[in-house]
Order: sequence, then structure tokens, then C-alpha cells
Amino acid sequence: MSKHYETVFILTPVLSEDQAKEAVSKFKKILKDLGATILHEENWGLKKLAYPIQKKSTGFYSLFEYTAVDGKVVAELEIAFKRDERVMRFLTVSLDKHAIAYAEKRRTKMKVSA
Repeated sequence: MSKHYETVFILTPVLSEDQAKEAVSKFKKILKDLGATILHEENWGLKKLAYPIQKKSTGFYSLFEYTAVDGKVVAELEIAFKRDERVMRFLTVSLDKHAIAYAEKRRTKMKVSA
């Protein structure tokens, strides 16, 4: 049975918009190659950080919501994040049924407002 996951990661602000998009597509390809199904993707753009990370006060935020059969997918994705110097922080959480319902509600709300 597949599990739902949500991963948020922050890319360094020294990247151009195109470089940030290329980095996001790289991680998206890694997920697809590992057999994950990407349900939703959000690009939050350049945002101010709550506290400085690596002496930087802003970063490019991105979110992936996906399903995967096993935890190896998450482990491999996180290894890729650790190896990439463009990634400042990342967080992956496993979604329970309440979080899945909330995420679906958020997605439909975004589609209506877009």
C-alpha cells in the first residue's frame, strides 16, 4: 500500500529564477524515477526566512505532495537534497488521513482561486 508524503525544501536565493526551476525539475525527476506519483506541486517563490540560514535571509520555497510504495523513495530523495549545495533546508512528512483531506481541500481551493 502506498503512503502519502509531503516535502518542502528551500533553495538558496543566489539562484536565478531559471536555475531554481531547473533544480525543482531535477528533484521531480528523481521522484518519478524512483516510482513515486506526484499528486501536487507548488512553487511558493522567493520568501523571507524566519531566521538566517547560511547567512541568507531569503530562499526559494517549493512543495511536493506525492505517494510512494516504500520509504526508500523518501530516503533517496533526502540523500539527493543533502548532496545538492543549492538546497538549504528540507522537510518530509508522512500524511495521515486528516492531513490528506486538508491537502485535498487546499488544492481545490487553489484551483478555484486561480
